[in-house]
Amino acid sequence: MLLGECGRAHGLQGEVRLKSYTADPVAIGSYGPLTGADGRRIEILSLRPAAGAADILIARIAGVSGRDGAEGLNRLGLYVARERLGAPEDDDEFFAADLVGLAVVDRAGHTIGTVRAVPNYGGGDLLEIAPASGGSPALLPFTRDFVPEIDVASRRVVVEPPEDLFAPAAPRDPDAA
Repeated sequence: MLLGECGRAHGLQGEVRLKSYTADPVAIGSYGPLTGADGRRIEILSLRPAAGAADILIARIAGVSGRDGAEGLNRLGLYVARERLGAPEDDDEFFAADLVGLAVVDRAGHTIGTVRAVPNYGGGDLLEIAPASGGSPALLPFTRDFVPEIDVASRRVVVEPPEDLFAPAAPRDPDAA
């Protein structure tokens, strides 16, 4: 499960900017060694908040002592095995990773597709849904209006999809302003 991503080097002593995806940003340091997207072991030695954004931290990583080493971590995703996360604290809580692979159905129970991912491109969480009939996936805002029910135990997500959920995007008119 993706917990964060290393950013650019910070200073000359090997520190990096780190974007944390955990609810409490500093909690990323409590999971022990993480696995980089490239397979290497990443051990966070220290964290402190960066100025300007609550989810950006300044991190010192084991084995990284200079700016060149820190630059080598830029854009490296940091992962933890799902089993190390345990169970959510409340019955109505879940991890986004637990939604991947769940069936997507409408209120009538008709299968629409399968959750392929839960991306967030800066405007809020989305469900990426692979259609049951095949073809290109679609993105649905992950809000109560569009996703009124999640039943991880039954392995399904109930959605209120727009009629054009899987319709191809209309071509843009380059002359339109």
